[in-house]
Amino acid sequence: MAQPRVSRHGEWSSRWVFILAATGSAVGLGNIWKFPYITGEHGGGAFVLIYLLCVALVGLPVMMAEILLGRRGRQSPMNTMRLLAEEAGASPRWAWVGWCGVLAGFLILSYYSVIAGWALAYVVRMASGIFIGADGQLAQAVFERFLADPEAVLGWHTLFMVMTMVVVARGVRGGLEQAVRLLMPALFLLLLLLVGYAMTTGAFDQGLRFLFNPDFSRLDPAAVLVAMGHAFFTLSLGMGAIMIYGSYMPQRASIAGASLAIAVADTLVALLAGMAIFPVVYANGLEPGAGPGLLFQTLPVAFGQMPAGVLFGTLFFVLVVFAAWTSAISLIEPAVTWLVENRGVRRLTACLWAGVATWLLGIGTVLSFNLWKEFTLFGLNFFGLLDFLTANLMLPLGGLAIALFVGWVMRERDVAEELALKGGLYRLWRWVLRYVTPVAVGIVFLHSVELI
Repeated sequence: MAQPRVSRHGEWSSRWVFILAATGSAVGLGNIWKFPYITGEHGGGAFVLIYLLCVALVGLPVMMAEILLGRRGRQSPMNTMRLLAEEAGASPRWAWVGWCGVLAGFLILSYYSVIAGWALAYVVRMASGIFIGADGQLAQAVFERFLADPEAVLGWHTLFMVMTMVVVARGVRGGLEQAVRLLMPALFLLLLLLVGYAMTTGAFDQGLRFLFNPDFSRLDPAAVLVAMGHAFFTLSLGMGAIMIYGSYMPQRASIAGASLAIAVADTLVALLAGMAIFPVVYANGLEPGAGPGLLFQTLPVAFGQMPAGVLFGTLFFVLVVFAAWTSAISLIEPAVTWLVENRGVRRLTACLWAGVATWLLGIGTVLSFNLWKEFTLFGLNFFGLLDFLTANLMLPLGGLAIALFVGWVMRERDVAEELALKGGLYRLWRWVLRYVTPVAVGIVFLHSVELI
């Protein structure tokens, strides 16, 4: 066995911390904010079924491959791909896979930070008691007034970016690891509390039917594209985040076991979020396909009606912020590590450069909901264009490239050595990665090109 490389940036203190950190990267706004509203837009149960298949047949194998690459290379995604390509006797142009992943993470964080800023603002709004006894109409009006104020939205976006870069600047153990230890279990418990409340709304059965009863007559080809893109988005695949976290993974930890735990936890949180939100949607006469504002127009109604709702509502949005926070630090980490490795700058300086660039691009998303609302390209505003470009094009293509590189380019003995998966399980994983994943992603990508 070759001597394992060591990351110059540090290492997670244990396998459990790696799982927690990678789960923190995966579990975020994609589960609590995006999954419920895209499920609403694409018909409910049939979309959920397609999404689960995408996670199992595409997301999980690619996650294992991306972690494998990270731990094998122990560097930033760009340098890892260049190093492993040279090791396999392949073209150094494979480094572009790392570059594209980091660019996707950068673009995603630019609008992710704005949405997380919404959650920060709602911590204050929930604590103020404005939603006590509120109905759906009031919640919608409050949200629309907030989005119409670009200065306020920009202020919360700025605050969240500062919070993110403070954590990243402190390094692997001093910042990233400390940030994820307690936040995700707390979020999980509060989601269970919300599901318990949803059972009392009188519309719990209706919400469950919408979420879990497949109606394929409401499913169109575009929904398959969105489900595939979201499988990559919510698992943080193809954007360098999982690869860089894998580079900090202890050598003795099981890649397959950790990947399965992360995928299960991530999917469970998404389903719980749907079970908490859709009964409230139906009980209050709201529209399931309300779009990106769904989380901010339904949960305030729930908390406004329940005992101690101000307290629990405030805590919930605090933890939504924390979930977004743990994902955001993973999105910017690949760019920071590359600057440290290739530009010779200190970690703090790298954080400032990466953070300011991301913040500036995020202003476009801030304005998408007010001053630039009428400006569109291909029928999408600035935010919608970034979301489509990353989730439906860049992330699946990044995942496809990872599958092809690990499945066809790397030496099989290196792959088997790093993965340490036994017999039939290894052969099954390798077969899926080499044949099923590329075909599935290729079909979806070709369809996405037709939509442009």
